[in-house]
Order: sequence, then structure tokens, then C-alpha cells
Amino acid sequence: MKFSASGWVAATCVLATPALVLAAEQREGRPEIFTKLIECRSIADAAQRLACYDERVAALDTAEAQSDVVVVDKGQVRKAKRTLFGLSLPALTIFEGNDKEKAREEEIKEIESTIKEASPLKGTQDRWVIVLEDGARWVQTEAKRINRAPKPGMPIKIRQAALGSYFANIDGQTAIRVRREN
Repeated sequence: MKFSASGWVAATCVLATPALVLAAEQREGRPEIFTKLIECRSIADAAQRLACYDERVAALDTAEAQSDVVVVDKGQVRKAKRTLFGLSLPALTIFEGNDKEKAREEEIKEIESTIKEASPLKGTQDRWVIVLEDGARWVQTEAKRINRAPKPGMPIKIRQAALGSYFANIDGQTAIRVRREN
């Protein structure tokens, strides 16, 4: 079976259309209630524009009060990302915003904290359970002695390693492999 050049173009367009629609939907990302508010800017008459803003802002305020829309700033997003650091979660696009490249640059790759509690893992002598100030619980995954046992108040730095694993440096010591439990 032979296709003409126009046949190939038509076939390509038919096959590409669903992908383009999906990409547009993923790019959209703004709630309808917010989009309607932004549309008020295009009204030329000042009185009508003000009435539009008043109506749409009231609707947005009601939606936020009823938790239909959640408004967060960058600081809150950073805090949420830090709290979730080390947990195995599906990709959450709510943290990306409109600029995926910038979101990748701002991804948290390490945290620094202070140890709140530390205890040997039950049944072992060379593995530790460490709780940070924020309540995050980390467990040492390999039997590797630490020169100075972890104690409350010691600084700890946890960073991403390869294949979804993490390294922790306790009070500047050699890194140990850890995983987040909560």
C-alpha cells in the first residue's frame, strides 16, 4: 500500500491530535474559578470590570473558605516539600506550578536538621533509629558502626543518593545509608 505525501501528513495529524490535546490540558492547570477572575481584566468599561472583579473575587473567596480551592505561597510549598523529603510518593505536579524546569531546579535534594531522639534499632547493635526535630523518622539501613553514637541535639544532614536511597551525615561523621519511615 502506497501513501502520498498528503496522506502521510493527514495520518500524522490524526495521530498527533490526541497528544496535543493532552499536552494542552496538562499545561492549563488553572482552576476555572481563577481563570474567570483573570478574564475580568479584558473588560474595557471600568464599572463593568469592577463589578466583574467584585463578583469573581467573592466567588473565589467562598471557594477558598469551603476548601474547593487552596491558595499557597512559595514558602508553604517549600515547607511541604521539606516535610515530604525522603518519602516515596507519586509525582505530585501541584508543587511544579507552570515552570517544570524551575520546579526541578528548586527540588529539595538535601535537608539539615537536629536530632530529637536516637535509639538503636531493636535486635541490632550497628543500626539506629533517628527522629528529627520535625518528627521525621529515619532508620539506618546498613550495619555500619558510627564513631560517635547519635544523640539529641546533634546536627544531621540527609541527602539523596542513587536509586532512591539516602545518605545521612551525623555531626560531620562518615555518611550512613538511611530510609525514611514516616
